[in-house]
Amino acid sequence: MKDGELAQRGLVLLGCGKMGSAMLEGWLGRGLPPASVWVNDPRPSDWVKAQGVHLNEALPASPAIVLIAVKPQMMADALPVLASYGNADTVFLSVAAGVTIATYERMLGAQTPIIRAMPNTPAAVGQGITAIAGNAIASPENLAMAEELLSAVGEVVRLEGEGQMDAVTGVSGSGPAYVFHMIECLAKAGEAEGLAPELAMQLAKATVAGAGALAMQAAEDPAQLRKNVTSPNGTTQAGLEVLMDEDKGLPPLIRATVGAAVRRSEELANG
Repeated sequence: MKDGELAQRGLVLLGCGKMGSAMLEGWLGRGLPPASVWVNDPRPSDWVKAQGVHLNEALPASPAIVLIAVKPQMMADALPVLASYGNADTVFLSVAAGVTIATYERMLGAQTPIIRAMPNTPAAVGQGITAIAGNAIASPENLAMAEELLSAVGEVVRLEGEGQMDAVTGVSGSGPAYVFHMIECLAKAGEAEGLAPELAMQLAKATVAGAGALAMQAAEDPAQLRKNVTSPNGTTQAGLEVLMDEDKGLPPLIRATVGAAVRRSEELANG
């Protein structure tokens, strides 16, 4: 990042809350010069103020990329400031949930390269996964630049098209909250069986974190990992018989959970 197009032309970050700050930290850590970054945020944190970036200053004439990280409800006020970059070679990369490419094309112009991204909250610790999809104007080079930026906070995957974004939202975008609730439930179940609350929570957090790390690093798929832990007629099998029940267990519950999130994502996108 030190000597590339981003460093030369500049990057504009519109909104620098938790997600924007996590990305900024990753870019600076990879060598992007602070002087190549313009941050526009009405309430910047002390950390952002200390990074040496251009903060709420006049923007560059033709930045390589504008990354939109404001909340969707703030979009109507924030985007007009950047409308002059539309229909040119500045790439607009959005991590705002529920705002479609068509919306950006209406606001910025149909010849604007636009890439929509769906990251998730583990990006805050560099363990996120982000899905991206571009419009017809976004070139392979534009997508590669977006991947480079977003890989600073975790994995990046390309979608076949924007139509898959609602499903991604239901699985990985909202998914961390499902896992956090599972940790809560696991800890409460431990309490119900006689463990102290602090110990139950410690066990639940470490178990979920460790299982996730093993799932990412092991050669076997999760189904095989599950079988590896399950002794015939043992304790794990007894628990799994409840959890894996096709009528009342986790499979129908997770399917309904993801489905509800996807439908809501579709509703938000359609206004």
